[in-house]
This record gives sequence, structure tokens and C-alpha cells, in this order.
Amino acid sequence: MTTGVLFGGPTPEHDISILTGLLALRELQTSQRDALGIYWTKTGAFFSVASLVEAEAFLDGVPKGSNELSLREGESGGFFTAGSRLGKERRLEIDAVILCTHGGPGEDGSLQAALDLAGINYSGPTVAGAALGMDKWAFGAVIAHAGLPTLPRVLLGAETTSLPFEGPYILKPRFGGSSIGIDVVGDLDTAKARLRTNAHLQRGCVVEPFRQDLTDVQIAIRSFPTISLSSIERPIRRSATAEILDYRDKYVGGEGMVSAPRELPAVLAQGQSEQIESMARTIAQLASVRGVARVDFLTNDNEIYVNEINTIPGSLSKHLFVDPPLAFSQLLSDLVAEAIERPSHNYSAAGADGLVLRSAGSISSKLA
Repeated sequence: MTTGVLFGGPTPEHDISILTGLLALRELQTSQRDALGIYWTKTGAFFSVASLVEAEAFLDGVPKGSNELSLREGESGGFFTAGSRLGKERRLEIDAVILCTHGGPGEDGSLQAALDLAGINYSGPTVAGAALGMDKWAFGAVIAHAGLPTLPRVLLGAETTSLPFEGPYILKPRFGGSSIGIDVVGDLDTAKARLRTNAHLQRGCVVEPFRQDLTDVQIAIRSFPTISLSSIERPIRRSATAEILDYRDKYVGGEGMVSAPRELPAVLAQGQSEQIESMARTIAQLASVRGVARVDFLTNDNEIYVNEINTIPGSLSKHLFVDPPLAFSQLLSDLVAEAIERPSHNYSAAGADGLVLRSAGSISSKLA
């Protein structure tokens, strides 16, 4: 059987997804495992790509030599190669698909639902876990309800007349990744103006107090074979004057987050490492973590706040597992094993025994 690596997709994080996917694909090939790269284009089509394809091959769209695939649902669903004039379609024999799809429909549950309906085993979050992780408003509400520390967070709309905390404010896309579309503003009028000019905020916007004294730290969680945690990392901003850790800080450097500047392990105030690890284990349960996820926190020497969760993190957070060291090949092998041994969902029609239909009478009588 072959392991698929699926990356790309109609998302602002399309390019980073390609890098993560190619890293995973190359590692599987190095480990002598049969692997197939499945590229998801910006317009939603699927293609199988050459095994040694490089990132530059995607600059103009679909790399040369790629073959179009179709995804079908149902009992005999899966990925199929397109048939030629003389040949029939062929279903690809894939044991599992490693999802390297950051943001958008690849991380919000849309792709996960399609793969569930097609009967394809896949790594990473379930439909429910992906949807919760992508919705900053819902995730923040779950964290607050569980009693974990988080900054106050409210929805911002054109009708908003006041906010329950003082500025400056940080604006985040309600449904989006961890850095794209983030804005820091000084007052409510400017915040509302951003709703019209920032395309990433138009599906929803959450607003929080902006705290210049807080910096980012993050930890990765693995769910298989048991829940385990990575070392804690403090990403380094490109500029000491930068207000936030932005997209360029995280990803511009050649290998996604692998090559970004960092402090690893992070130097924290006494007791903070233990607090972060304890909260991460709680979040693993609250958010139904499956595969590899990364939880981001905001800290200073006296405070820790849960910020957000990334259910399919850049580079699959492979660089964070340094104590004890975890080979990337083992990380990928565990993702595949979990996908096969613990399927994301098994649909069932149990209970649909016809009793309601037999006693329903005519539909016309119900319309009278």
C-alpha cells in the first residue's frame, strides 16, 4: 500500500502547505516507504505529483508531469486517476493520507468531512476537532469555560458600538490561521474600518486587548501512541520593534517553521513550563487533539494565557520534539499508524429501522 501526502488547497496558507507536504513526502521516500504526493490546487482540483518535485515547480500552478485525480465518496470511494481514451479510471490503493493542509478548507473540517465520506484514512484532526480549532471565537469560549486563562475576546461587527476593554486592540480573523490577516489598531473606529479593508476579516473578526508586554511561546502535542508533549519554544520576531509575531517571522526562510529563529527550549519564569505542559494536556482533551497539534500561549514573567490551537501546524511541528529527540520518520510513521488504527469517524445507520416510515402515513396528509 501507498501513503498519500496531501498539501496545498484554496487557502492563504497554500504555499506553506506545499513546503510542509514536500518535507513529509521527501522524508517518507528517504525512509523507503511508498509515498504519493497529492497536490490540491488553489481552485480545488487534485493532482498526483512527481516524487522528487521541488517547491519552485509550483510557482506557475500544477507542476509538469502531474496527473489529475478525482475524489469520490461512497463505499467504493477514494482517489481515482483520470481515465484516458484507451484506459479506465483506476482507484489508488492508499492506506492513509497525511494531511499537510494549513488553513482554509484543509484545516476547518471541510476536507476531513470529504475524506470521511470517501472512506479514506487520514491524519490530524477530526471534522469536529478541525472546526473547533479553526474558529477562534468558539475555541476561546471553550478555553474560558474550562477555567483556563485567556485574554478577553469578543466578536467585532459593523454594529459594534463599544468594547468591554480599553485599546489598543488586536484583530484576528475568526476563521483563519495564526498570523495571516492580523491587525493591531488603537481605537474602535479604526477597528471597524479594517472590517471593510482587510479581506481576511470579512467572514468574522475577533478582537482582544493588545498586550505589548506579552510574547509568544508554543508547545506541540502528539496523540499517538499516547499523549505526549514537545519542548516549549519561543519564536523570535524579525524586528525588536514588531508588534506581533507575523507570517514572515514564522514561515519565510526556506523550510516553513523549521528555519524560523527561535529559543528552544524557551527560557521561562520558574514554574511556567510545568503550567504550560499541564494546560496543554487539558487542551488535548478539550479540543479532541488527534495527530499533531500546536498550542500557542502568551506569556510574561507573571502571566500565561492560552492563545490558540493549530490543528495542522507548519512543518507538523517536527522541529519542536527535541527532548527526547523524535525522528521525523517516526513522527510520520505514528501519524499513519493512528490514521489506520483509530479512524476519524465511522458512520452508522443504526436505529434507522423503518419504524418511523411505516407509521408515517401519506406525505400529503402532513401538508394539509
